[in-house]
Amino acid sequence: MTYALNRQLLDFISASPTAFHAVAQVSKHLESDGYTKLRSDAAWSLTAGGKYYLTANDSSLIAFRIPEGEVQGFLLSATHSDSPTFKLKPAPQRTAAPYAQLNTERYGGMLLHSWLDRPLSVAGRVLVEEDGRLVSRLIAPEDFSVVIPSVAVHLDRTANDGKKLNPAVDLLPLYAMAGGTAFTAQVAKWAETTEEQILGHDLYLVCQDGSMLWGADDAFISAPRLDDLACVYGCLQGFLSAEAGSAIDVLCVFDNEETGSESKQGAASTLLRDTLRRIAAALGLDETAYQQLLSRSFMVSADNAHALHPNHPELSDRDNCPVLNGGVVIKYNANQRYTTDAVSAALLRAVCRKADVPVQTFANRSDMVGGSTLGSIANTHLPVRTVDIGLPQLAMHSCYETMGSADLAQLIRLMAALYGKTVCTDESGAQYLA
Repeated sequence: MTYALNRQLLDFISASPTAFHAVAQVSKHLESDGYTKLRSDAAWSLTAGGKYYLTANDSSLIAFRIPEGEVQGFLLSATHSDSPTFKLKPAPQRTAAPYAQLNTERYGGMLLHSWLDRPLSVAGRVLVEEDGRLVSRLIAPEDFSVVIPSVAVHLDRTANDGKKLNPAVDLLPLYAMAGGTAFTAQVAKWAETTEEQILGHDLYLVCQDGSMLWGADDAFISAPRLDDLACVYGCLQGFLSAEAGSAIDVLCVFDNEETGSESKQGAASTLLRDTLRRIAAALGLDETAYQQLLSRSFMVSADNAHALHPNHPELSDRDNCPVLNGGVVIKYNANQRYTTDAVSAALLRAVCRKADVPVQTFANRSDMVGGSTLGSIANTHLPVRTVDIGLPQLAMHSCYETMGSADLAQLIRLMAALYGKTVCTDESGAQYLA
């Protein structure tokens, strides 16, 4: 079963080369399970037992289901659809005679050297004028490749001495010989239109290296974009398989986490807050009732965590360093770059204990500054109890990443157990999930 589950994850990743494709894939899973798509520009009529979702910018998504009885709160998970890569500029082709290159800039913070000498393709959305309307078309050609070539060590004797790569010089993909087929003509072909009808595009480089299970006993998974599509897929499957409870279960997939989430479809926007308010209003609840629901709500922010590195264990906090195949990771940071506190961790641990899900902890070495994720960002607009979790992985923000093959099943088991629960408060004011 674990092998089949991991193959499903890798198929999901392969079909999700960009945030737009990832949201399209999640939408297909939701619609197959009976979820109805809502429009932001239309009034919402929600019914008890109803299942709904909406998208923003075609790159973020929020799905939710209404309980049959009285609503007791919100139970949420938040992941992100984007990954570090290179985005093509509006004029995507440049000439460096006798060659033609693609003109790109960095999207997010990646391990730059990992993009060299690999087969890369292009994917994203193209905006086409059709009968006076703008139509968005997703493209992800499988029969097209470019490469960012390294400089041979014979020509650069410092290549193995920690060479710094300049994205404007060293990281431009080789596309064609000068005078070859124009890249915009290629894009028009993929989008089944003409160059004149293309009015805009959001296109990115995509690693074409095939995903795989590997190692003794298939202990490991390697693929592009494990951060954060592994959590997207795990939370989605847990969401779909969970039994309904008395809380409104909510699945969030945000774009632009890798660039700070400050976009209209990012976790720093009011998208989630506004959506929850609209849900409450559609159910006939006023602002006071909505605020009461928030006080009885819980959110899991799911984004992968750094595993103990086999070659560099000294880079980890020796007492808080998760390992591959060790289970779900709870992430901590004293400066609130992760949202976890004692209460949110305890609530999650209680669910993990009951569901028999192994738990690990992550904290950075005290002399190292770590990353952050969308939980603390979303909390600035939605003050609900939140815990940051993830799956342990190696080579985060590489073009090609690695995780353990046993961990996805643990995340799905956790989320299936968590969804359907309700935040309760006893007579002393202490909270628990029931």
